[in-house]
Amino acid sequence: MSDRPDDSKKQNSRDERLRAALRANLQRRKAQARARAVDEADGPQDSDTGKDDS
Repeated sequence: MSDRPDDSKKQNSRDERLRAALRANLQRRKAQARARAVDEADGPQDSDTGKDDS
């Protein structure tokens, strides 16, 4: 009885939504990783590190 057409449509819809959410998450994580890589490549910024130069 669980092989009704409605169940398979719901499952396909859910699978598609999950795939889309996972794809969006992956793209977001890749963008964050690229941004971090660019920041690290720029080197440390001219900020006060708390060290005394004397």
